[in-house]
Amino acid sequence: MSVTDPAITARQARLSTLAKAPAARLAALFAAYATALPAHEVLRAPEIGTVMVKGRAGGSGAPFNLGEMTVTRCAVRLPSGVVGHGHVQGRDGDHARRVAVIDALCQEGQASAIEAAIIAPLRAEAVAAREGRARRAAATKVEFFTMVRGEDA
Repeated sequence: MSVTDPAITARQARLSTLAKAPAARLAALFAAYATALPAHEVLRAPEIGTVMVKGRAGGSGAPFNLGEMTVTRCAVRLPSGVVGHGHVQGRDGDHARRVAVIDALCQEGQASAIEAAIIAPLRAEAVAAREGRARRAAATKVEFFTMVRGEDA
């Protein structure tokens, strides 16, 4: 499989959306989708650690270590044998476990239903929040211009 495999790209986008989602909102959407987490075996219990966050000067310069970020990871296996992984920012073990279960369910064939019930609303909310931040930032934008004085002509 290549990195440009559509299935891998879709899974990466799905996991990114789930990891960035507010834990309470994900829990509410999942509760509307299923009454409880399906049966699963915990392969890696939620564990908290840190990762180094890298930055780039100007967005394209040489990479540098920006700092550390707390993350929680979890891995589960469904009775069918499908393994799901969850990594989230912060110390919320339930959030990481829920992401791992959703990842496994998507691999098991429920991707389209989960996309409609959980992922699409989370993406729409993330876009709305991003646009709201951009509008608030644009309201503070200062336009600089240069006037030509008569003696400079």
